[in-house]
Amino acid sequence: METQRWVLSRYERLWSIFGDRRFTRDEALEAFRRVEGDAFSEDSLNVLLSELRRAGLLVVEADVLDARKKIYMLKAPKKLRELVAERDLTRADLEALMKRAADLIRTRVDYEFILILLFLKRVSDKWVVEYKQAYEEALADGLSPEEADKEARSAVYHDFVLTDECLWDNIRRDPTRLAESFSLALKVLAEKNPELQGVVDRADFIRFAESRENLEILRQLVELFSEKRLYEVSPDILGDAYEWVLRYFAPEKAKEGEIYTPREVIRLLVEMLDPKPGEKIYDPCCGSGGMLIVSYKHVEEVYGKDRAKELFLYGQEANPKIRAYCKMNMYIHDIRDADIQLGDTLLYPKHPLGFADLVLANPPWNQDGYDEDVLKRGELWRQRYVYGFTSTQSADWAWIQHMLAMAKDGGGRVGIVIDNGCLFRGGKEGDIRRKVVEADLVDCVLLLPEKLFYNTGAPGAIIVLRRSKPADRKGKILFINASNEYIKHPTVRKLNSLSDENIRRIAEAYKNFRDVEGFAKVVSLEEVRANNYNLNVTLYVMPAEKGEEIDVFKEFEELKALERERAETMA
Repeated sequence: METQRWVLSRYERLWSIFGDRRFTRDEALEAFRRVEGDAFSEDSLNVLLSELRRAGLLVVEADVLDARKKIYMLKAPKKLRELVAERDLTRADLEALMKRAADLIRTRVDYEFILILLFLKRVSDKWVVEYKQAYEEALADGLSPEEADKEARSAVYHDFVLTDECLWDNIRRDPTRLAESFSLALKVLAEKNPELQGVVDRADFIRFAESRENLEILRQLVELFSEKRLYEVSPDILGDAYEWVLRYFAPEKAKEGEIYTPREVIRLLVEMLDPKPGEKIYDPCCGSGGMLIVSYKHVEEVYGKDRAKELFLYGQEANPKIRAYCKMNMYIHDIRDADIQLGDTLLYPKHPLGFADLVLANPPWNQDGYDEDVLKRGELWRQRYVYGFTSTQSADWAWIQHMLAMAKDGGGRVGIVIDNGCLFRGGKEGDIRRKVVEADLVDCVLLLPEKLFYNTGAPGAIIVLRRSKPADRKGKILFINASNEYIKHPTVRKLNSLSDENIRRIAEAYKNFRDVEGFAKVVSLEEVRANNYNLNVTLYVMPAEKGEEIDVFKEFEELKALERERAETMA
């Protein structure tokens, strides 16, 4: 509130001097220094001009005599509430903001800082509005200003507990101490909100801002985020902006080993397995939370927002930084009660066996280092790796067995995005695969198109398993060859993607569970046995060859030419 008054008073001073006349930056700085002296710095002017521009009270033009300089002009005075009013932000607005932030940091800075700034700006803006409403209601109920202030700060009115140190406008007040102010704000935020410990307080702003270049980047990021008020932005739009950052940096982070599952692949898996209200959904390697969030959104769209709140979401992630991204992603999407644990899932699972209705994951493909000796050092290995131990070269079938062990007896479903090679490799993997097939746990094997993933051009596969199949599916496996179901990626030239129609067709084929020539085939366990338990999709169903495209105009012209030749020959 104090910052708003500070901006308004200086806006009125500018208006009293310049009115609606044009002025330069130097003229504005001189006007304030005549009154406030050197205490009014160039950084103070930067903050003021940014706030006025954001509020729509300042027009900025290029100087016709020198394009490198700017000319300013004020708009007519407005009330304070209009000064801070913000039009509704659209998805495109926020994505444009994220793009500008991404362009600022490029590869020089970890994108973690963008995610944290977005999160803190949202939390702060929302808290301020909640505070104002509660304060005014308390005054109306007869409380004194001091009592109303204390009441309005109460946790009952807010999603998170914030102190003055955590508020965005207070943090940015002194541009020379941004790093220290952010560090303090995030430390206090984590202390006041235990669920945010290890989430927002991981980033080291002070170390980040040791170089002058990075300090300037931080200042520019802060001014950029200050252009928008985020309190009225819907969780869906804000969540899309958060996901945009993850997606934008995915190609670069893939080189460092971070796994980003394209949201189209997640949507396909979720459409196939259809999570329902009241179910417990679990991702053993949840990354930034995409599987869980898309499952939540699916229930919202199909059954309604109130029914989505009946879902129970669980995840585990081995990387502390990625777990922090996941928890922030959940909060940004307004999902407050997801249980996201930290730890090595293959060795130390944090959730009980057999608890989940639906288990979804895209684990690290061909993860090395998890052979029998290593897995036996972990917990509950006898109950989880009942079909055998993987070699040190690939843990694919260790992940599959863990996911099966976490699914409920009876109706538990499992969906895993995995390397295509695990479908046909021999050795220890082949032996585990044989036992899983003989237990009649494999429901569907789906071959994906190539070039869907940022970290590999390999096609990948989806395996769906059920703890207990419906009667009409027992003793059978559905193979779907979706290698031709793709479109070119809209932004990454070398990649492919899945369209809504691709997703619909594949999910429909899975649910129908019947033969579709050149696309899907129901295969008996006897046939799989005869093929030595090889689950390679192309062994059972080859994609229909695309017909050669016919140029009708060209064919017509050639036909006319042949007719002319024939007529000349007959003459």
